Amino acid sequence: MTGQPPGTIATRRVYTGRVVNLDVDTVRYPDGTAGELEMIRHPGASAVLPILPPHDGADPSVLLIHQYRYAADGTLWEAPAGRLNPGEAPEACARRELEEETGAVAGRLEHLTTVYTTPGFTDERIHLFAAWVTETREHRREADEFIEVRAWPLSAVLEMIRTGQITDGKTIVLALYFAGFGLGL
Repeated sequence: MTGQPPGTIATRRVYTGRVVNLDVDTVRYPDGTAGELEMIRHPGASAVLPILPPHDGADPSVLLIHQYRYAADGTLWEAPAGRLNPGEAPEACARRELEEETGAVAGRLEHLTTVYTTPGFTDERIHLFAAWVTETREHRREADEFIEVRAWPLSAVLEMIRTGQITDGKTIVLALYFAGFGLGL
């Protein structure tokens, strides 16, 4: 070891986009050597598992969205989610995305955990929430969001995960976390 701590030596921005930026970082590794890594920079996101009334059932109903995803070459069943706006708190983002994508309004909102999406090449972290829905309004989707909203019993969502019908990572973590830590079922 050289005595220098691991970390960034230099950063060079090679692309600035609407959603992500791409940097090439020169980094010092834990063994003291240096190298270059491509890093996708992302502002972070929030995702939310909406729990429908009544909120006291043994197998609560949850809302999922069926959304077209170009990168997945089709549609995916997902929890509502979206990027943090500059200066926006993760909780505010979760509430905003829930209402924009589904029309649902959360009363109680509980932060469950925060995860890195793909730490091998991006710094994106997604904040995961459970939301207890108290009312519904008209959704306010963006022009590029092609979404169908559907309620499912949590037990059906867990079965869809088991059988591979749900493959979206944030949704899998949300549902398993919610069910596994006694918050549902």
